[in-house]
Amino acid sequence: MFCGSDGPMRYLKLTVAYDGTHFVGWQIQPNGPSIQGELQRAWLAVTGESATITGSGRTDSGVHAVGQVASLMTEQRIPVTAIPGALNAYLPEAIVVREAEEAEYDFHAIRDAVCKTYRYTIQMGRRRSPFLLTRSWYVPRPLDTEQMGRAGQGFVGRQDFASLQSAGAPRRSTIRTILEVRCEALEQDGFPLFQVYVTGDGFLYNMVRNLAGTLVLVGRGKLTPEDIPRILAARDRTIAGPTAPAAGLTLLHVQYRRPEAAASVGVSEQRESVPEP
Repeated sequence: MFCGSDGPMRYLKLTVAYDGTHFVGWQIQPNGPSIQGELQRAWLAVTGESATITGSGRTDSGVHAVGQVASLMTEQRIPVTAIPGALNAYLPEAIVVREAEEAEYDFHAIRDAVCKTYRYTIQMGRRRSPFLLTRSWYVPRPLDTEQMGRAGQGFVGRQDFASLQSAGAPRRSTIRTILEVRCEALEQDGFPLFQVYVTGDGFLYNMVRNLAGTLVLVGRGKLTPEDIPRILAARDRTIAGPTAPAAGLTLLHVQYRRPEAAASVGVSEQRESVPEP
Protein backbone atom coordinates (compact mmCIF):
# COMPACT_ATOMS: atom_id res chain seq x y z
CA MET A 1 0.00 0.00 0.00
CA PHE A 2 1.24 3.47 -0.90
CA CYS A 3 0.70 6.02 1.84
CA GLY A 4 1.51 9.67 2.33
CA SER A 5 -0.85 12.62 2.02
CA ASP A 6 1.27 15.66 2.82
CA GLY A 7 0.96 18.49 0.34
CA PRO A 8 -1.75 20.06 -1.85
CA MET A 9 -4.62 18.22 -3.51
CA ARG A 10 -3.63 16.54 -6.78
CA TYR A 11 -5.78 16.06 -9.87
CA LEU A 12 -5.10 12.89 -11.84
CA LYS A 13 -6.11 11.75 -15.31
CA LEU A 14 -6.39 8.00 -15.94
CA THR A 15 -6.73 6.32 -19.34
CA VAL A 16 -8.58 3.03 -19.00
CA ALA A 17 -9.36 0.12 -21.36
CA TYR A 18 -11.96 -2.52 -20.60
CA ASP A 19 -14.09 -5.32 -21.97
CA GLY A 20 -17.55 -4.37 -20.71
CA THR A 21 -19.19 -7.75 -21.32
CA HIS A 22 -19.53 -8.80 -17.69
CA PHE A 23 -20.07 -5.40 -16.11
CA VAL A 24 -23.24 -3.39 -15.52
CA GLY A 25 -21.57 -0.41 -17.15
CA TRP A 26 -19.25 2.35 -16.00
CA GLN A 27 -21.33 3.66 -13.11
CA ILE A 28 -21.68 1.92 -9.76
CA GLN A 29 -25.03 0.14 -9.53
CA PRO A 30 -26.51 -2.27 -6.98
CA ASN A 31 -27.12 -5.10 -9.46
CA GLY A 32 -23.58 -6.08 -10.35
CA PRO A 33 -19.92 -5.12 -10.79
CA SER A 34 -19.12 -1.84 -12.55
CA ILE A 35 -15.97 -0.35 -14.04
CA GLN A 36 -16.10 2.63 -11.68
CA GLY A 37 -16.61 0.40 -8.66
CA GLU A 38 -13.67 -1.85 -9.53
CA LEU A 39 -11.38 1.15 -10.06
CA GLN A 40 -12.40 2.74 -6.77
CA ARG A 41 -11.87 -0.54 -4.90
CA ALA A 42 -8.43 -0.89 -6.47
CA TRP A 43 -7.54 2.70 -5.51
CA LEU A 44 -8.59 2.03 -1.91
CA ALA A 45 -6.48 -1.15 -1.82
CA VAL A 46 -3.43 0.65 -3.20
CA THR A 47 -3.61 3.91 -1.21
CA GLY A 48 -5.98 3.34 1.71
CA GLU A 49 -7.94 6.35 0.44
CA SER A 50 -11.58 6.39 -0.66
CA ALA A 51 -11.88 8.43 -3.85
CA THR A 52 -14.56 9.08 -6.46
CA ILE A 53 -13.26 8.23 -9.94
CA THR A 54 -15.30 10.00 -12.62
CA GLY A 55 -15.41 8.70 -16.20
CA SER A 56 -15.77 10.88 -19.28
CA GLY A 57 -19.01 9.05 -20.09
CA ARG A 58 -21.21 6.47 -18.44
CA THR A 59 -20.92 3.58 -20.88
CA ASP A 60 -23.73 1.03 -20.68
CA SER A 61 -23.52 -2.63 -19.77
CA GLY A 62 -21.66 -4.55 -22.48
CA VAL A 63 -20.00 -1.48 -24.02
CA HIS A 64 -16.21 -1.55 -24.27
CA ALA A 65 -13.47 1.07 -24.15
CA VAL A 66 -9.95 1.43 -25.48
CA GLY A 67 -9.46 5.00 -24.26
CA GLN A 68 -11.95 5.86 -21.53
CA VAL A 69 -10.65 8.79 -19.48
CA ALA A 70 -11.27 9.19 -15.76
CA SER A 71 -10.42 11.88 -13.26
CA LEU A 72 -9.92 11.91 -9.51
CA MET A 73 -8.73 14.17 -6.73
CA THR A 74 -6.29 12.79 -4.19
CA GLU A 75 -3.94 13.81 -1.40
CA GLN A 76 -1.80 10.72 -1.97
CA ARG A 77 1.81 11.20 -3.15
CA ILE A 78 2.06 7.98 -5.18
CA PRO A 79 4.13 8.68 -8.35
CA VAL A 80 2.06 8.69 -11.52
CA THR A 81 4.46 6.20 -13.12
CA ALA A 82 3.58 3.69 -10.40
CA ILE A 83 -0.19 4.10 -10.57
CA PRO A 84 -1.06 1.89 -13.59
CA GLY A 85 0.87 -1.13 -12.34
CA ALA A 86 -0.36 -0.71 -8.78
CA LEU A 87 -4.02 -0.48 -9.79
CA ASN A 88 -3.80 -3.25 -12.39
CA ALA A 89 -2.56 -5.62 -9.69
CA TYR A 90 -5.96 -5.29 -7.99
CA LEU A 91 -8.21 -4.99 -11.04
CA PRO A 92 -10.01 -7.81 -12.88
CA GLU A 93 -8.29 -8.93 -16.07
CA ALA A 94 -11.00 -7.24 -18.15
CA ILE A 95 -9.97 -3.76 -16.90
CA VAL A 96 -6.57 -2.18 -17.50
CA VAL A 97 -5.30 1.27 -16.52
CA ARG A 98 -3.15 2.20 -19.51
CA GLU A 99 -1.78 5.50 -18.29
CA ALA A 100 -1.85 7.94 -15.37
CA GLU A 101 -0.99 11.63 -15.68
CA GLU A 102 -0.87 14.69 -13.49
CA ALA A 103 -3.73 16.95 -14.56
CA GLU A 104 -4.36 20.66 -14.29
CA TYR A 105 -6.10 22.09 -11.23
CA ASP A 106 -9.82 21.20 -11.19
CA PHE A 107 -9.55 18.80 -14.16
CA HIS A 108 -12.83 16.96 -14.70
CA ALA A 109 -13.19 14.08 -17.15
CA ILE A 110 -16.73 15.00 -18.21
CA ARG A 111 -16.73 18.78 -18.08
CA ASP A 112 -13.39 19.29 -19.84
CA ALA A 113 -13.92 16.86 -22.73
CA VAL A 114 -13.96 18.49 -26.18
CA CYS A 115 -14.95 15.49 -28.30
CA LYS A 116 -15.10 11.70 -28.29
CA THR A 117 -14.68 8.99 -30.90
CA TYR A 118 -16.67 5.76 -30.83
CA ARG A 119 -16.44 2.73 -33.10
CA TYR A 120 -19.36 0.45 -33.87
CA THR A 121 -18.60 -2.99 -35.37
CA ILE A 122 -21.09 -5.03 -37.41
CA GLN A 123 -20.55 -8.60 -38.61
CA MET A 124 -22.51 -9.50 -41.72
CA GLY A 125 -23.10 -12.49 -43.92
CA ARG A 126 -23.98 -16.15 -43.56
CA ARG A 127 -21.38 -17.13 -40.96
CA ARG A 128 -20.78 -15.59 -37.58
CA SER A 129 -17.22 -15.08 -36.34
CA PRO A 130 -16.67 -16.95 -33.07
CA PHE A 131 -13.98 -14.41 -32.17
CA LEU A 132 -16.26 -11.38 -32.12
CA LEU A 133 -19.29 -12.68 -30.24
CA THR A 134 -18.99 -10.02 -27.54
CA ARG A 135 -17.42 -7.30 -29.70
CA SER A 136 -19.89 -6.85 -32.55
CA TRP A 137 -23.48 -7.02 -33.80
CA TYR A 138 -24.09 -9.99 -36.08
CA VAL A 139 -26.46 -9.30 -38.99
CA PRO A 140 -26.97 -12.63 -40.84
CA ARG A 141 -27.29 -11.18 -44.34
CA PRO A 142 -25.27 -9.13 -46.83
CA LEU A 143 -25.44 -5.35 -46.43
CA ASP A 144 -24.94 -2.62 -49.01
CA THR A 145 -21.93 -1.03 -47.36
CA GLU A 146 -21.52 1.62 -50.06
CA GLN A 147 -25.00 2.97 -49.34
CA MET A 148 -24.35 2.76 -45.61
CA GLY A 149 -21.22 4.87 -46.04
CA ARG A 150 -23.16 7.47 -48.01
CA ALA A 151 -25.90 7.56 -45.39
CA GLY A 152 -23.36 8.08 -42.62
CA GLN A 153 -22.41 11.46 -44.08
CA GLY A 154 -25.97 12.66 -43.49
CA PHE A 155 -25.29 12.72 -39.76
CA VAL A 156 -22.27 15.04 -40.01
CA GLY A 157 -22.70 18.61 -38.78
CA ARG A 158 -24.47 20.49 -36.01
CA GLN A 159 -27.99 19.08 -35.99
CA ASP A 160 -30.88 18.08 -33.77
CA PHE A 161 -30.45 14.37 -33.01
CA ALA A 162 -33.67 13.83 -31.06
CA SER A 163 -34.58 11.00 -33.47
CA LEU A 164 -31.50 9.11 -32.25
CA GLN A 165 -32.09 9.59 -28.51
CA SER A 166 -33.45 6.63 -26.55
CA ALA A 167 -35.86 7.20 -23.70
CA GLY A 168 -34.59 7.18 -20.14
CA ALA A 169 -31.99 9.97 -20.01
CA PRO A 170 -33.41 13.21 -21.45
CA ARG A 171 -31.03 16.12 -22.08
CA ARG A 172 -31.65 19.84 -21.88
CA SER A 173 -30.84 20.06 -25.59
CA THR A 174 -30.76 17.40 -28.30
CA ILE A 175 -28.52 19.46 -30.60
CA ARG A 176 -25.03 18.04 -31.05
CA THR A 177 -22.18 18.41 -33.51
CA ILE A 178 -20.93 15.31 -35.30
CA LEU A 179 -17.48 16.15 -36.64
CA GLU A 180 -16.88 12.97 -38.62
CA VAL A 181 -18.54 9.71 -39.58
CA ARG A 182 -16.09 7.32 -41.19
CA CYS A 183 -17.23 3.93 -42.48
CA GLU A 184 -15.02 1.00 -43.40
CA ALA A 185 -15.81 -2.40 -44.89
CA LEU A 186 -13.14 -5.01 -44.19
CA GLU A 187 -12.48 -8.65 -43.46
CA GLN A 188 -11.08 -10.11 -40.27
CA ASP A 189 -9.95 -13.74 -40.41
CA GLY A 190 -12.15 -14.18 -43.47
CA PHE A 191 -15.29 -12.74 -41.85
CA PRO A 192 -16.78 -9.57 -43.40
CA LEU A 193 -17.16 -6.59 -41.07
CA PHE A 194 -18.49 -3.06 -41.32
CA GLN A 195 -17.14 -0.49 -38.85
CA VAL A 196 -18.50 2.99 -38.20
CA TYR A 197 -16.30 5.60 -36.49
CA VAL A 198 -18.22 8.55 -35.06
CA THR A 199 -16.56 11.66 -33.60
CA GLY A 200 -18.66 14.32 -31.92
CA ASP A 201 -18.67 17.02 -29.27
CA GLY A 202 -21.28 15.13 -27.25
CA PHE A 203 -23.78 12.31 -27.56
CA LEU A 204 -27.35 11.60 -26.51
CA TYR A 205 -28.35 8.37 -24.79
CA ASN A 206 -27.76 5.44 -27.19
CA MET A 207 -27.12 7.89 -30.02
CA VAL A 208 -24.28 5.94 -31.66
CA ARG A 209 -26.10 2.63 -31.30
CA ASN A 210 -29.25 4.13 -32.83
CA LEU A 211 -27.16 5.61 -35.64
CA ALA A 212 -25.68 2.16 -36.31
CA GLY A 213 -29.15 0.61 -36.31
CA THR A 214 -30.31 3.19 -38.84
CA LEU A 215 -27.34 2.46 -41.10
CA VAL A 216 -28.18 -1.25 -41.04
CA LEU A 217 -31.68 -0.43 -42.35
CA VAL A 218 -29.99 1.46 -45.17
CA GLY A 219 -27.75 -1.54 -45.82
CA ARG A 220 -30.82 -3.77 -46.03
CA GLY A 221 -32.54 -1.43 -48.48
CA LYS A 222 -35.30 -0.42 -46.08
CA LEU A 223 -34.01 3.16 -45.97
CA THR A 224 -31.91 5.24 -48.36
CA PRO A 225 -29.18 7.82 -47.70
CA GLU A 226 -31.69 10.47 -48.76
CA ASP A 227 -33.92 9.48 -45.83
CA ILE A 228 -31.42 10.64 -43.19
CA PRO A 229 -32.28 14.38 -43.31
CA ARG A 230 -35.99 13.52 -43.11
CA ILE A 231 -35.43 11.26 -40.09
CA LEU A 232 -33.47 13.92 -38.23
CA ALA A 233 -35.95 16.69 -39.11
CA ALA A 234 -38.83 14.63 -37.70
CA ARG A 235 -37.34 14.53 -34.17
CA ASP A 236 -39.14 11.21 -33.78
CA ARG A 237 -37.29 8.18 -32.38
CA THR A 238 -39.81 5.76 -33.90
CA ILE A 239 -38.83 6.47 -37.52
CA ALA A 240 -35.10 5.87 -37.07
CA GLY A 241 -33.49 2.44 -36.94
CA PRO A 242 -33.37 0.03 -34.00
CA THR A 243 -30.94 0.35 -31.11
CA ALA A 244 -27.95 -1.77 -32.07
CA PRO A 245 -26.64 -4.16 -29.37
CA ALA A 246 -24.20 -2.81 -26.82
CA ALA A 247 -21.53 -5.41 -27.67
CA GLY A 248 -20.59 -3.69 -30.93
CA LEU A 249 -19.75 -0.33 -29.34
CA THR A 250 -16.28 0.76 -28.21
CA LEU A 251 -15.17 4.14 -26.85
CA LEU A 252 -11.88 4.76 -28.64
CA HIS A 253 -10.66 8.20 -27.65
CA VAL A 254 -11.55 11.30 -25.64
CA GLN A 255 -10.02 14.62 -26.68
CA TYR A 256 -9.30 17.42 -24.20
CA ARG A 257 -8.51 21.04 -24.85
CA ARG A 258 -4.97 22.15 -24.11
CA PRO A 259 -4.88 23.77 -20.64
CA GLU A 260 -3.92 27.19 -22.02
CA ALA A 261 -6.71 27.03 -24.60
CA ALA A 262 -9.25 26.04 -21.96
CA ALA A 263 -8.26 29.02 -19.84
CA SER A 264 -8.65 31.49 -22.69
CA VAL A 265 -11.72 30.04 -24.41
CA GLY A 266 -13.62 28.47 -21.57
CA VAL A 267 -15.92 25.46 -21.65
CA SER A 268 -18.75 26.04 -24.11
CA GLU A 269 -21.17 23.62 -22.51
CA GLN A 270 -21.47 22.19 -19.03
CA ARG A 271 -21.43 18.44 -19.61
CA GLU A 272 -24.16 16.37 -18.04
CA SER A 273 -23.31 13.16 -16.21
CA VAL A 274 -25.84 10.91 -17.91
CA PRO A 275 -25.54 7.76 -20.01
CA GLU A 276 -24.28 8.24 -23.54
CA PRO A 277 -24.04 5.90 -26.52
